[in-house]
Amino acid sequence: MKQYIAHIALVVADYDEAIAFYTQKLNFRLVEDTVLSETKRWVLVSPPGSDGCQLLLAKAATDEQRSRVGDQTGGRVGFFLFTDDFQRDYQQLIDNSIKIVREPITESYGTVAVFADLYGNLWDLIQPVT
Repeated sequence: MKQYIAHIALVVADYDEAIAFYTQKLNFRLVEDTVLSETKRWVLVSPPGSDGCQLLLAKAATDEQRSRVGDQTGGRVGFFLFTDDFQRDYQQLIDNSIKIVREPITESYGTVAVFADLYGNLWDLIQPVT
């Protein structure tokens, strides 16, 4: 048997602003943007060089969903972006004026910093110890 997680939904306020953030600020690639209806699209983005799990950018459609934009994990880090070059990618965050929530530190598992996406969701940028 083989199973894997293909997509993780990230609730967003607007498709186009979320696409712009992830593709222009984080250099993710736009994998798919398919119109499903007048109000719904199937939008997938993925970090450069990744062939694994992709983010499904899901536009909030109800008041309850809108209340979750930017706080899907109750203020905890909810997303973990691994890198092969921490300094390069950390500098890219700085250059793109992305909010750094916790400055880089070295832990037993690697170098890590916490940043916020355009809505305030928290992400770890991690270069694991090899």
